[in-house]
Amino acid sequence: MNTNAVKKTQGRRNIAIKPIDNQSIQSLKRQRLFTFGHPSADSVIDRYLNGKSSSSTVNQLNMQQNNQYYSQICRELEVEKKKKESIQESKMVNNNNYNEGFWWNEQVDGMGIDQLEEFMSALGELKKKVTMRADELSMINGSSSSNSSMKIARFK
Repeated sequence: MNTNAVKKTQGRRNIAIKPIDNQSIQSLKRQRLFTFGHPSADSVIDRYLNGKSSSSTVNQLNMQQNNQYYSQICRELEVEKKKKESIQESKMVNNNNYNEGFWWNEQVDGMGIDQLEEFMSALGELKKKVTMRADELSMINGSSSSNSSMKIARFK
């Protein structure tokens, strides 16, 4: 390594603090200083001088509006919860009334003779279908239980 090589950077040196001589660096044209503040420089200065914000009233209004909106939504939510509970209660009542919505639960008092005959034939068809399905299920259950007993017998 060459010890005689000159350093490329100046390293950490103390910089003398002195007033800036060049006026063009401090100000813009017409000697007006550059200012920035959000939402504006005047509002920042007013807030500093008065000790309160002009935007605080706007923030309070926004908060009041948001609180009103929140309370309205909460009330609507409570109404919807009550509707849900009433619907669930009505479903429970309907389930306890043995499914009154099916056609075979209709009242026969107001039916004529033709309607009663159709109703009786439909009930007969329903009875046949129910017995056929019950037989199918009993055969399936019987065969599966006998197969399982055979499997158990083979392993003994």
